This record gives sequence, C-alpha cells and structure tokens, in this order.
Amino acid sequence: MSARTVVISPAPTANGDLHLGHIAGPFLAADVHTRYARSQGREVLLGTGFQDTSTFVVTTAVRRGVTPEELVATSAAQIAASLEAMGIGVDGYTGDDDRFTKWVVDFVARLHSAGKLELRTMKFPYSPKSGRFLVDGFASGSCPECLADCCAGLCESCGQLVAAGDLLDVRSTLDPTDPVELREADVLVLPVEKYRARLQEHFSAHVAGMRPHMAQAMASMLARPLPDFPVTYPTSWGIEVPFPEVSGQRVNPNAEPMAWSMHATALAAGSAAGSSEDELWLAGAGSEVVYFLGFDNIYPFAIAGPAMLLALDGRYDLPARYLTNEFYELDHRKFSTSRGHVVWSRELAAEVPRDLIRFHLAATSPEHQRTSFSRDALARVTSARLVEPWNRVADKVNRFAGLGPLPVSPRSRRAAARMASRFAESYELDGFSLNRAAETITEQLARLDARAVTDANAGDFCFEVDRLLRGAAPILVDLAERVLGEDAGADAESFTPARLPRLREAEAGR
Repeated sequence: MSARTVVISPAPTANGDLHLGHIAGPFLAADVHTRYARSQGREVLLGTGFQDTSTFVVTTAVRRGVTPEELVATSAAQIAASLEAMGIGVDGYTGDDDRFTKWVVDFVARLHSAGKLELRTMKFPYSPKSGRFLVDGFASGSCPECLADCCAGLCESCGQLVAAGDLLDVRSTLDPTDPVELREADVLVLPVEKYRARLQEHFSAHVAGMRPHMAQAMASMLARPLPDFPVTYPTSWGIEVPFPEVSGQRVNPNAEPMAWSMHATALAAGSAAGSSEDELWLAGAGSEVVYFLGFDNIYPFAIAGPAMLLALDGRYDLPARYLTNEFYELDHRKFSTSRGHVVWSRELAAEVPRDLIRFHLAATSPEHQRTSFSRDALARVTSARLVEPWNRVADKVNRFAGLGPLPVSPRSRRAAARMASRFAESYELDGFSLNRAAETITEQLARLDARAVTDANAGDFCFEVDRLLRGAAPILVDLAERVLGEDAGADAESFTPARLPRLREAEAGR
C-alpha cells in the first residue's frame, strides 16, 4: 500500500457558487472516501480549489455585468463557503495567487526548455468586430465527434478534445450574431501522439479501476492518433507565458491540471511557499493519486496531463486512479444558472440538515448515468429511508442510555463485522460506490428498526446501532460527531449505550 493517498477533486471555474450538481459529483465522493480512509489509519490529503484562468470567467462576467476580477473574488469565497456548508473537509484549497501562477509557468517552462513543446500553426475562430481569437468559452458550436452542443476546448458529452477551429456551425458565445471567420495563429503544442503507446500501456494496466464509461472513452481515444494539444492560446485572459515565439499568449487552462494538482497537493500537505510543489508527485515518492472527477474532465486529467508527465522523462509516476461521475440534473434537466434552474448548496444546507442532503446525494449519485434531484424526492426518500427508521431505532436505544456495560453476544459481534465489511466494500477504491453505501445504511436501519428489543438483547441491539453509525459516519458526519466516542472495538464483549439524538425531517419542495 502507498505511503499516502492524494485525493484530488478538480477545481471548479470561479464563475459562480457551487450548486448541488457539483457536490453530488466529485466533491461528496472525494470527501467520503477521505473520511473512511482516515478512519482506517491511513494518511490522506484532499485538495481542490478554484480556477480563474478559464475563459468562462470572462463570458459569465460579461453576462452579469461585472468585471472578471469581481466575479472571481465573489465566486472564490462562495465556493469555499459551500464546501464547508456541505461538510467537505478540504486540506488544500488553491487560488489565483502568485505562488500558483509562478508554478504553472515553471512547469510549462520545463517542457519548453526540454524541447517537448512544438510550434504549430492552428486555425481558430476569429471575430473581426472585436479583434479577438475565440478560444474555449468564447466559441460555441457542435462537437465534430458526437455533434452535441459544446464550446471549444472540450466536449461535455463525449469528453473529446475539441479544437476551436474544428467546431461545427461555430459562433461567438458572447454575441451569436457576430460574424466569425477562421484565422491562423502560431501556438505551442504538446505532440501527444508521441506518448500514445505509453498511455495505452499505462491505462490498460489500470482499466479495472475505471468505471465503464471512462474505460470505453479512453479505449476509443487511445485507439487512434491523438491530435496536438495546444499548451498556449492567443488570448488575453489567463497566465501569460514568457516564450518569445508566442509572445503575449496565455496557458491553455486545460493544460494546467497536472501543475494545479501538484500545487493543491503541496497546499494540502502544508508545504510552505518556496518549497517543492511537486515533492509528493516525484517518482518513488510513495503517493497514490486518486482523481474524483466528472466524465467531461477526463481528457485534460487522463490524456493530456499524463502525457505532459511522460514528456518530463521519468520525473513523475502517472496517476492511475480515476473515479468518474455523470451529470446530476435538477428535475431531469441540466442545472442552469442563467435560466435560474438551480439549487444552491449553501441555501439548501441552511434549510435542511446536511446529513440528510449528504445521504440523499449519496443515494442518487450519478455514478454510471445521469440522475436527478428534486426537493420533493429529498423529503420523501430521507424520511422513509433515514429519518423515520433512525428515530424509532434511537428511541429504542435511549431506553437503555447510560446503563451498562451491557453484554454483547458473539452473534452480535459477527453481525457488526459483516456490517463493517459491507461498508468497506463501498468505500474502498476498488468498489467505491456512494449508492451502495447509502443502500447499506437503509438496509441496516430497516433490519434494526424491525427488531424487538428486550432487556436480554439490549446490549446486542445498542452495540449494532453503534457499529452501523460508525459505518455511516463518512456520510452522516454531523450525527456521527454528536454521538460517537472512542471506539470500543469490534470484539467488545460489553457495551454502554449513549443517548442518541433524533433527526429532523426535510420539508418538501418550496
């Protein structure tokens, strides 16, 4: 086993707060696994943050009538507050400070000085009216691979790299009526095709750890020649590069993931400014890097990013663990802040106990297909599967609170061990599933709820309730914090029950 696990949830763009779709995807999963692994005595670092270099910051700021800088400042604070409100315990939270900017430039400069970046002439949409090349969020159209609507850079639907010049029916995102033409510009690219065989070999060895959709997409991408990956862009937003042949250009934000991940890891480890940002990523450092990310992020984090690491000739081990999720929808339609079709995480957490939210998001997490949230479903599901059975079980335990120590039978100890095993199967990376963890909570609560409790079996009952809550603790964080004391051990022959709090219902849709 590795000396440490480095858990990464890719930074959301700093163009707004976090809605439930963000939390239900990578953030809750990363937090739950981190909490579980630490409960097993392992060293785990969890890093995330925000990204302000994306052109989507600019397009959103224009739409809202604020400056990009104002939007970033507001969004950064909102994202951090929303993570805290949902109980996501982050060790390293990245930002847009000089330390990060310098590290990104240093990382790209290593590739440049080693001759790994090549100058290419590429076509980009161009707006004569604004005098601006339309890259990433500035250009919209249809994906040339799957034909879905998308912006330049990446396709959210199929996960493929989308060169801006290849967009079908391209238009300006900010002004769809603005006539657009294709113009050439010289940019620095990483010739990813040079590393395809090594990427195939690496991911073939680790395909068992991927969910089916990612495994299928990776096999498809790596089965054919990979296009050159632009590392610099002819745009004025982002981190400027110091290379004279592309003077004034910026780092493609989709070329930042490996440098950003290393920076997030350094912050999570408490590394001071001026120390090595990549120390825990070096070959032989003993770190297992685990990404919890949306399917739409696999190209920069699992193709282009690892290719950059390979280009640095053995300095780094490649990440091998990727836990993907699909889209989480609201009433079976995509979350949309521009249309007001959204549920903000902090606002919901102010109204509903966050344990209920975390349980419901775990139960409906979009692990293999799109799933949907509704306020009515939150109330119904948590009431029937968590609140009502827990309150009845708690009432039974509370008849014996403070009494004891009560005897615990070998049968009950075996039942507790089986519960722990079922939870472990859901929390360990090889079979990680929030859905199954939530199902285990539901099943075990129903089992205990149906049991009649007498003086003779009270020790067994109370002990198993305690073991259930310990297994559910990575999800039901507040309840666990209020109740659980020192672990008496699974082989305890006696148990003294503590008083258990009742849970409050969530109200139906508002």
